[in-house]
Amino acid sequence: MTTVGTPAAPRAIRPVAATAEASTRARLGRAFQHGGWFVAPFLLLYALFVLTPLARGLWLSFTDANITGEDASFVGFDNYTEALKDPLVWESLGHSAYFTLLVVPCIVVLALLLALLAHHIEHAKWLWRLCFFAPFLLPSAVVGNMWRWMFNPDTGLMDHVFGMESAWLTQKSTAMTAVVVATLWWTVGFSFLLYLAALQNIPRHLYEAAALDGAGPWGRLVHITLPLLRSITGLVVALQILASLQVFDQVVVMYEFGPGPEESTRTMVQYTLEQGFTSYRVGYASAISILFFVIIAAFALARMWLLRKREEGVR
Repeated sequence: MTTVGTPAAPRAIRPVAATAEASTRARLGRAFQHGGWFVAPFLLLYALFVLTPLARGLWLSFTDANITGEDASFVGFDNYTEALKDPLVWESLGHSAYFTLLVVPCIVVLALLLALLAHHIEHAKWLWRLCFFAPFLLPSAVVGNMWRWMFNPDTGLMDHVFGMESAWLTQKSTAMTAVVVATLWWTVGFSFLLYLAALQNIPRHLYEAAALDGAGPWGRLVHITLPLLRSITGLVVALQILASLQVFDQVVVMYEFGPGPEESTRTMVQYTLEQGFTSYRVGYASAISILFFVIIAAFALARMWLLRKREEGVR
C-alpha cells in the first residue's frame, strides 16, 4: 500500500498576513514619527503653561506658602481640611452655582431664539448676525464698566430710560441678577453662533416633506428642528456650565473688586484670589483651587460618560 505525503510549503514564501501586519506597523510608525514634529510645539507649550503650573499648585496646596516668598513648610492635608470646613468656601461655591443655574437655561433659550430669527430672516442677514455676535468680542473690563454705568441709579440707562427704579448693584436681592443680565448680553453670541451653524446644516427636504404632510411651523420646530439640535444643545449646556462656574471678570469689575452687597456676589474664583493675594495665603488658595478643579473635572467626566452612554444606546 502506497502512502501519499503532503508536500511541505516552500520556505521562501512568507505568510501574507504577517507581511501586511508588518507593513501596517511600518506605515503607522512613519506617520507617528513625522506627525510628532507637528504636535511637539503644542505639547511643549501645554506642558509649560498648563501641566507645570498645575503640578506647582498641587505641591503648594500641601504647604503653608505665602506670597512674601518665605520658605514654606509641608503641612499635609491641613489646607484641604480647613477649606472643607470654611463656610466662606461653601458660600462662594453656592454663589457660583446659583449664577450658573440662572445663566445656563437663559442662554440656551435666548441663543436658540436668536439663531432661529437670524436663520429665517430674509433681508440684511449679515447685519443681524453681526449685531447678535458683536458683544461677545468685547473685553470683560469694557462690559463690566458699561453695565455698571447702565445700572447706576442716578445716571443709568435702566432707571432713566426703562423706568426700572431699583438700586441694582447695591441690593442683595438684585445684585446677582444684574451680573446675569450683563453676562447674557455679553456671551449669548457664542452659543447663538453654534446654533446658527447647526440650523444651516439641517437638510431642507425634511421641512419640505413635513410641510407636504401638513405639519405647520410649530410642528416642524418640535419634531424636526429641536430633535436635530439635541447634540448641539448638549454641547452648549456643557460649555456654559463650565464657563459659568468659573465666573469672575464681570463680577469684580461691576462691583469694583468687592464681594457685592452683603457679600452676595463673591464667587469661588474671587474667594480663591482673595486668599492668595489679599490674605497672602498661597498654600491655602492653592488647596481651594485644586478642590474647585476636582469639582469641574468631575462634571466634565460625568458629561462625557453620559454622552457615551447615549451614543451606545442609539447604536
